[in-house]
Amino acid sequence: MTSYGWIQIFLFFLAVLALARPMGTYLTRVFERRVTFLDRLLNPIERVLYRVTGVNPAEEMRWSEYLLSMLVFSAATALLTYVLERMQAFLPWNPQKLAGVAPDLAWNTAISFTTNTNWQSYVPESTMSYLTQMLGLATHNFWSAAVGLALAIAFIRGIARREMQTLGNFWVDMTRGILWVLLPISAIFAIVLVSQGVVQNLRPYDSVKLVEAQKVSTTGADGKTTTSDVTTQTIAQGPIASQEAIKMLGTNGGGFLNANSAHPFENPTPFTNFLQMLSIFLIPAGLTVTLGQMVGSPKHGWAVFAAMSVLFAVGLITCYAAEAHGNPLLRGVDQQVSATQAGGNMEGKEVRFGIADSALFATVTTDASCGAVNSMHDSFTPLGGLVPLVNILLGEIIFGGVGAGMYGMLIFVVLAVFIAGLMVGRTPEYLGKKIEAYDVQMAMLYLLIFPLVILGFAAVTVLAPSFGLSSLTNHGPHGLSEILYAYASTTGNNGSAFAGLNANTHWYNTTLGLAMFIGRFLMLIPMLALAGNLAAKKTVPATSGTFPVTTPLFTTLLTGVIVIVGALTFFPVLALGPVLEHLLMAAGQSFK
Repeated sequence: MTSYGWIQIFLFFLAVLALARPMGTYLTRVFERRVTFLDRLLNPIERVLYRVTGVNPAEEMRWSEYLLSMLVFSAATALLTYVLERMQAFLPWNPQKLAGVAPDLAWNTAISFTTNTNWQSYVPESTMSYLTQMLGLATHNFWSAAVGLALAIAFIRGIARREMQTLGNFWVDMTRGILWVLLPISAIFAIVLVSQGVVQNLRPYDSVKLVEAQKVSTTGADGKTTTSDVTTQTIAQGPIASQEAIKMLGTNGGGFLNANSAHPFENPTPFTNFLQMLSIFLIPAGLTVTLGQMVGSPKHGWAVFAAMSVLFAVGLITCYAAEAHGNPLLRGVDQQVSATQAGGNMEGKEVRFGIADSALFATVTTDASCGAVNSMHDSFTPLGGLVPLVNILLGEIIFGGVGAGMYGMLIFVVLAVFIAGLMVGRTPEYLGKKIEAYDVQMAMLYLLIFPLVILGFAAVTVLAPSFGLSSLTNHGPHGLSEILYAYASTTGNNGSAFAGLNANTHWYNTTLGLAMFIGRFLMLIPMLALAGNLAAKKTVPATSGTFPVTTPLFTTLLTGVIVIVGALTFFPVLALGPVLEHLLMAAGQSFK
């Protein structure tokens, strides 16, 4: 841990804090349909879109209608992506002549990008054509982010409104999210990325001659190993910058290249690395301000921001300390390795970013449901890898994805207010609305679906050597962490992974696809039902017994509820995975 590393971290958080208010205020103006500086350009486009699609922007929806509209849109766009993947061999902009994607992988990828997960069980540059990347995947980066943003705004409206049955219009919210928020920021961001060296073209891949031939060993079907000299290398490229911008801003995370943001074509400099991290937190941090402004209590929004910041800081410090400490098993092995480990654990990290920026990126991308990586989480120390895993298992509500983090955090807010009411022996109230049995039931249903999917699929997988464990290259506690991380990442719609698990199999493509589907869509039913019920409630005046949701005490209670719920749910399996691996490492042992 160095002073330079801490300065970088401090500057990053300072930038997030500085941008939260202007971003949040802008979002409020967009979704409350107030005047913005883009109206003159975008209002005519918006009107044409509504006229062509037959949408009445003045017509509002009940929560069930809002949900149905979102599901219909998601199903249609998922089908579009699936067809593109299967037919890409016959479509243009495929200079590498890539074949159509296999059915199970096409299903997995279509669901992955529809749900804002962007889990990739494939090598993008050797699987997806330029057309599939642009029309199928990059467009989903906009759509899925806009859907999440619309859902968060609908939930906030549910809190803000009084005695109303509607939450807004899904089609209007999604359209405004794309036109006013995602498209303009992404366009500017993409230009900045190109200026820094991120690739943007439609050229075929280049083949270059190596300075020194490399020997490669291959094992044939007969079990015999042959060695050959490789003298050329293929340099993948394509329309990367345009996808990179919305990949980060929309907390999507799917890389154009397999190495993701560790690849110099996607993330060439420390400056682009800083901008990418900042763009991940930009909208989620702004939504806390939007929450405060729309419900008429700005201090409440900042109290939620403070809870997110505390959890972010604890995770980051833990991860940075673990990676800076290094791997004790490698100390003393030889002089060169000992010297490397004295500076911390650099395995799986880019030297242009170092330990501090790698730990910061890993924490940011898993606090949000982004999943982009600039280092390999599988190569982190057990405690360093524990942090990204725990961030996801907490529900990715520490700032969280675009929209998804906010409505996930608001579920915990309702639960925290309910617990506060129980402690003082009175009916809980949240911003003047009584929290009753139905509200708590919906909140708990939302919270219970998440661990049920993760632990259920992980349990079946670890008990199935033929189709579950056969994909592992690591065994013991680390192998369990890889399987747990995969199902947590997909259910939490994150998309990052521990390497070492071959997920491109029928079992993993199918079950991980189901986990993504349930983690996105099934959990929305109780969330929107809760929002609709809150919107219909009357408000009651605050009294001396009302628990304030604008104070440090509320922030402390909210943080405690999140940690306790997460610990009670997932500590046993974490103890068998990264915690056990850390204890073995500390004892100077490795699992074989």
